[in-house]
Amino acid sequence: MSKYRIKEIIVVEGKDDISAVKSAVDAEVIATSGLGLNPKILSMIRSAAEKQGVIVLTDPDFPGNKIRQMLDSEIKNLKHAHISKERAKKNDNIGVENATPDVIIDALINAKAITENTSDIFSEKDLYNNSLTGTSNASQRRRLLAESLNIGFCSAKQLLKRLNHYSITRDEFEKVLKKVDETYER
Repeated sequence: MSKYRIKEIIVVEGKDDISAVKSAVDAEVIATSGLGLNPKILSMIRSAAEKQGVIVLTDPDFPGNKIRQMLDSEIKNLKHAHISKERAKKNDNIGVENATPDVIIDALINAKAITENTSDIFSEKDLYNNSLTGTSNASQRRRLLAESLNIGFCSAKQLLKRLNHYSITRDEFEKVLKKVDETYER
C-alpha cells in the first residue's frame, strides 16, 4: 500500500516525531529541537512556508503549544494538525512519537493537508552529473547548494528527496549550481 504524499512540510519537535510521521506518510519533516527553535531552523520553516506550505504537528502539551505560538508569531499561513492527549499517549508519555500512523494521518487530513501525485523532476543522475555525489568535494557542493536553496544540508539521498519535495524548479537548481561552480573555480 502506498503512503499519502503530503505536499506541505511538516514541522515537529524532535527526531522521534520525524520517525513517527515518516512511518505514516511520505513527507518532508523539519524538527524544531523542542523549544530550542533557533534562527536557522526558523529560516528553513519560513522558506518552506513560502514555497510549499507548512503544517505544524507538535505534542499536545505546554511546550508543544508554546512552539505553535512561537511559529504563529513569526510565520504567516501555517496549518495546524492536532492530536489529542489520549491518542498521543503511551505509558504515561504524551507525544507525537507515540501516535499510531492512522492517528497521524487523521490529524493531517483534518488540517487539510494537500496530498499530491507528482513525478519527480530530479534523479540520482542529476546529482552525479553535477558533482553533488561521487566526488571528493561533493559534500561541500551539496552544502553550498542546500544553503542557497534554504533546504538544509543533508546527504545526497536526502537532497534528492528535498529537491523534488520542495518543488525546486530545474531553473532554480541550475542558477544555484552556477554559483556553486563559480565558488569552486576561484
